[in-house]
Amino acid sequence: MNQTSVTAATYNDTVVRQFSLAAVLWGVVGMLVGVFIAAQLAWPELNMGIPWLSYGRLRPLHTNAVIFAFGGCALFASSYWVVQRTSQVPLFAPKLASFSFWSYQAVIVAAAISLPLGYTQGKEYAELEWPIDLLLAVSWVSYAIVFFGTVGTRKVKHIYVANWFYGAFIIAVALLHIVNSVAIPAGAMKSYSAYAGVQDAMVQWWYGHNAVGFFLTAGFLGMMYYFIPKQAERPVYSYRLSIVHFWALIFTYMWAGPHHLHYTALPDWTQSLGMVFSLILLAPSWGGMINGIMTLSGAWHKLRDDPVLRFLIVSLSFYGMSTFEGPMMSIKTVNALSHYTDWTVGHVHAGALGWVGLISMGTLYYLVPRLFGQKKMYSVKAIELHFWIATIGIVLYIAAMWIAGVMQGLMWRAVNADGTLTYTFVESVKATYPFYVIRFLGGLLYLGGMLVMAWNTWMTVANGRAVRANVPAVAAAHA
Repeated sequence: MNQTSVTAATYNDTVVRQFSLAAVLWGVVGMLVGVFIAAQLAWPELNMGIPWLSYGRLRPLHTNAVIFAFGGCALFASSYWVVQRTSQVPLFAPKLASFSFWSYQAVIVAAAISLPLGYTQGKEYAELEWPIDLLLAVSWVSYAIVFFGTVGTRKVKHIYVANWFYGAFIIAVALLHIVNSVAIPAGAMKSYSAYAGVQDAMVQWWYGHNAVGFFLTAGFLGMMYYFIPKQAERPVYSYRLSIVHFWALIFTYMWAGPHHLHYTALPDWTQSLGMVFSLILLAPSWGGMINGIMTLSGAWHKLRDDPVLRFLIVSLSFYGMSTFEGPMMSIKTVNALSHYTDWTVGHVHAGALGWVGLISMGTLYYLVPRLFGQKKMYSVKAIELHFWIATIGIVLYIAAMWIAGVMQGLMWRAVNADGTLTYTFVESVKATYPFYVIRFLGGLLYLGGMLVMAWNTWMTVANGRAVRANVPAVAAAHA
């Protein structure tokens, strides 16, 4: 069969370049704020008595910046790259794709201004007030139209599994955001939730845990299923397992949210339901981790020489660890010790820094040189340096928080023979101080790694040029 190698059509990588560079920028900003508030916990006078520098206002800025700005931009960039190449068509509605970038950046900037000023709904991971929520919903719908429009116009009959995960992430996050953010406006930047009391808490943690399940897990598993095989130059270990992984994860995650509300006014059966589904969740989570790691079967030697692959594979180790720890912490007897302690902070950051952070960095290290016509990043040694200081930073951070958390839980529940508390709360805070210093040092190392990445990205872009990638004329199985 005669065929031409390429057509005149080219992939729309402009928006991929924009989101990739934005991810690096917001990564530095978000982690810098995180290090600053970690320092405040050890040295409270660092807020200098300025309200908008207080921990209570900067903490939601930190979480929004690292999750939705850094992580979100990495997800936009990677999904737009992957869906074009696995569908072998340019992005559907390129002007709408451009709108999704600029509107999403407007949401991030609005969050960065409004949160330190104290405008908040007071909901975990959903602090933004109603006008910003509306803009975010519009931005997200434009993203969905571009993504699913591209899948719908694909030249390839098969829909590659990475797109299943990206698609589930896009649909679920839209549903979660819209339902949880239903509010009654009471001013330009003030609103009240449409739900009351325990129903509000239930809806919030249905949203909150599924923000973890779909934004911070399903989306990044889409990255895993494309970029690990590409970087390792190996097929996915088991394509059948990837499909089982998808359906089991998608079904189970939706029900796990109530485990955040153990020992609260939520009905006991609802708490137990959340616990049971959290325990079931261990199976699909580890199935996906094993599938990703075993993709390296027969190519383990590549880990010695390829620091980008090391980022991607080690992220899966942290994914496996945090998805074992989460179900264990959902068990009521364990939760009685861990709840409200820094153990939870350690668990969250094992997933955030170890899984989400490392796989995003590995993906960006894959994308940036290709987007700017380079064979590799400006400095491979800088990638090596980034990997090691980030990994050491993660270990210091989570180990300090695990130890502090268990210590806090034991101190809070210790009682004397006469039934009085053995320790005051202030004594537990004092005992935690050294671990806050270690946590700060771990965060500082992680930020240092991000600064190395920013420098390496800058140099790669400065020495490269934006390239136009051609769409193959005849579709293959997948890119």
